[in-house]
Amino acid sequence: MHSAADGARHRLEVFVLPGIGEVRAGDDLAATILAVAGPAASRLADGDILAVTSKIVSKAEGRQVAATDREQAIADETVRVVATRAHPGGVTRIVENRQGLVMAAAGVDASNVEHGTVLLLPVDPDASARGLCAALRAATGLHLGVLITDTVGRPWRDGQTDIAIGAAGVAVLDDLRGSMDAHGRRLDVTVAAVADEIAGAADLIKGKTSGNPVAVLRGLGHLVGAIDAGDRGARRLLRDTANDMFRVGSAEAYAEGYAAGLAAAEADRGTDSAPTNADEAGTARAADDRTAAADLPEDAPTAPLRGHIAATREIPDAPADDHLGELPVEAPSERSSGPQVASRGTASA
Repeated sequence: MHSAADGARHRLEVFVLPGIGEVRAGDDLAATILAVAGPAASRLADGDILAVTSKIVSKAEGRQVAATDREQAIADETVRVVATRAHPGGVTRIVENRQGLVMAAAGVDASNVEHGTVLLLPVDPDASARGLCAALRAATGLHLGVLITDTVGRPWRDGQTDIAIGAAGVAVLDDLRGSMDAHGRRLDVTVAAVADEIAGAADLIKGKTSGNPVAVLRGLGHLVGAIDAGDRGARRLLRDTANDMFRVGSAEAYAEGYAAGLAAAEADRGTDSAPTNADEAGTARAADDRTAAADLPEDAPTAPLRGHIAATREIPDAPADDHLGELPVEAPSERSSGPQVASRGTASA
């Protein structure tokens, strides 16, 4: 028999809060949202989750800067380059930014901003979400959750979708480990990234050009909890270095492997001229065709061969279930909630 609560979990309502105009630096974002939510926030209810586009958070926090050199702005926000690709329109750079997110152009955005400016992501999206969530709860008396969302690409997939980059009062992961599937098999690694799923659902109605930066999702009250629940907000979604199997792009990985091969070959010959990185490897290859020919066949691939396994990694005591390719989600590690230089995350375009 299904309870009323079970039924509620099988219904999701998503709607926008229209009427939010241009947000300026210093604006009270909670007041702006409540102004369009009606008297006493009549459009909001206990358990609602607000998905707020990061762009208006950045604008309110004064993260709009002059774009005299957008490339420099990207470089300033980058802590690690994952992959670069030249194309007729310029160069695409996939990088890890100061927030620990891996995305194109470090999240520096030139759309829907004044000409001659670009927009940077919030310095600490989780802190921004906590402040906004606390203000909304205090003003309405409602048990609300807040997600701050941004648009990214995905490895292996065309197109973009929204993900959660900040969270407060919302469980960002739904841990299904230990539960049983429909056939009675135990799930050992499945952890649903519900915050990202919510962000994607919200983007379906917010759109990119409609001027509706805030969506409300109703029917997910079971995911709404304390603002400081110890789940570390959306930062909890960042995969740690030990479990990151795709830390660099395919061409970059090949270059690193080639450099390592040349270094090993030179070491075997007893020389002291082994290149130490990809750039030195390229220089050595151009300067010494004989060495390159001796270490790699003429038809050496410039990308992984079709049909070959893309990546493997041993995960100690990793249980296997029917979800192939998943890595176990580790317990939260002690990590600062502020910007970090430590490398982590999975590559996104």
